[in-house]
Amino acid sequence: MRFSLLLHLLPVAALTFSACANKNKSDRPFGGTTDSDSVSGMALNGSALPERQEGVSFLGNNVDRNRFSPIYFGYDSYTVSPSDSGKIRQIADHLRGGSGTIILAGFTDERGTPEYNRGLGERRALAVRQAVVEAGGNASRIQTVSFGAELPADTGSGESAWAKNRRTEIGVVR
Repeated sequence: MRFSLLLHLLPVAALTFSACANKNKSDRPFGGTTDSDSVSGMALNGSALPERQEGVSFLGNNVDRNRFSPIYFGYDSYTVSPSDSGKIRQIADHLRGGSGTIILAGFTDERGTPEYNRGLGERRALAVRQAVVEAGGNASRIQTVSFGAELPADTGSGESAWAKNRRTEIGVVR
C-alpha cells in the first residue's frame, strides 16, 4: 500500500518542483536570479558581450563619464523606464555614429547584501545594454560592469539619496 501511495504522490511532487523551477523572477524574494537569467559573458537577451579592452576601466582617465545622463531605476528593479527612451536613443545614435566603445556601469543603493547588489547592478547595466541594442546601438561596442552599492552618487541615507544611487552610468572610451 505504501508503494501505491508513493506512485500517486510522485506526479504531484514533480508538478510542484516544476512550478517552483519556472517561477517568474518577480515572484522571488528581492527579484533574485537563477543561472538561466544570465550566463557568464552573455547578456540577458543572449547576445555576446565583447571582450574587455586592455587598459580600459570605467574609472580610468581614458573614459568620459559625463557625456550622457544616468539611467535611474526604481527600488529593486532593473526595468528601463519608457521615460528614458530619449537617453537610450542618444546612446544608440552615438554608437551608430562613432567607432568607440561605451561602458555601462550598474549601481544600487546601500540596501541589500554586497552579493545581491553586485548582481542587481549587473542586471541594470545589461537592461540598459539591451535597450540601446534595440534602439539600434552596436552590441559589440558595449561593455558592462557592476559596482553594486560601491561609489554612491549620494552618500546620504533615505529615499532621496537612494533614488540617486539606483542607476546605470554611461562611460565613453576615448
